[in-house]
Amino acid sequence: MRFVIVTGMSGAGRSSAMRILEDDGFFCVDNLPVSLLPTFMQLTEDSREQIEKVALGLDIRVGEEALRETSSILRELKQGGYSFEILFFEASTRVLVKRYKETRRLHPLAKGGRIDSGIEAERELLIELKSSADYIIDTSTLLIRELKQELERIFLNGEEHCNFYLTIVSFGFKYGIPTDADLVFDVRFLPNPFYIDELKVQTGNDDDVFQYVMKFSQAKEFLEKLKEMLDFLIPNYIIEGKNQLVIAIGCTGGKHRSVTLANALYKEFENSEYGCKKEHRDIEKDRLRNLCHFQEK
Repeated sequence: MRFVIVTGMSGAGRSSAMRILEDDGFFCVDNLPVSLLPTFMQLTEDSREQIEKVALGLDIRVGEEALRETSSILRELKQGGYSFEILFFEASTRVLVKRYKETRRLHPLAKGGRIDSGIEAERELLIELKSSADYIIDTSTLLIRELKQELERIFLNGEEHCNFYLTIVSFGFKYGIPTDADLVFDVRFLPNPFYIDELKVQTGNDDDVFQYVMKFSQAKEFLEKLKEMLDFLIPNYIIEGKNQLVIAIGCTGGKHRSVTLANALYKEFENSEYGCKKEHRDIEKDRLRNLCHFQEK
């Protein structure tokens, strides 16, 4: 039997994950009192119904004291021969605050005060549980469909999971730097395809633009140096407990050069040991803005 304990920061995606796992055939139980956990595990193992997959949700609603005791209870269960995995959901404080404000819900530990104070208090309570996790998924930049793909990759396809996720974002400086970026790189030093008539209407996703940008030695050297730097940085970030890195690559409009380099960097990491995705934030904004101007006329 596969027994998965689903936990993590409130608002980070635990409830969505439980629904996804249930759809994938898991028998799901949410917020069982921690003191009943050993009994529940024993009952599922002894069940005549031959339960093959169980997901148990645990979060701050079980109570602060119970949450503090969870790690020691889980250690005792391991020592007693019980087998289980811990799936932990994480997200940045900024993203969690935004989600709480959008849903107009109160954080369980805010106690009428600031949401971010409650989030940090919860983060402190979960340190030990997070350190014991088999899988850590940071949902700060994940869409629901991407979360579903990641869970199916782990629990249905049996693929290896890395607790570090790399997000590569292209953007246009005239639309602002992505607020969640950890590292920002400016590629406006490269020749601009915008000034070539046949390339102006294309994007970095088109082969003609990609080949034009990457034919310059500066682009190739930049990519090599950026890859070399990340190869050094990422293992050290992991040592310090970081589980997500957002790399933003910008040009003027976020359509040609930044898209090309983001695609090229993604190719360097897509088959690496890290989780990796790319996003072109502003690739369509020039076209949409021009369309709006045309309609106004």
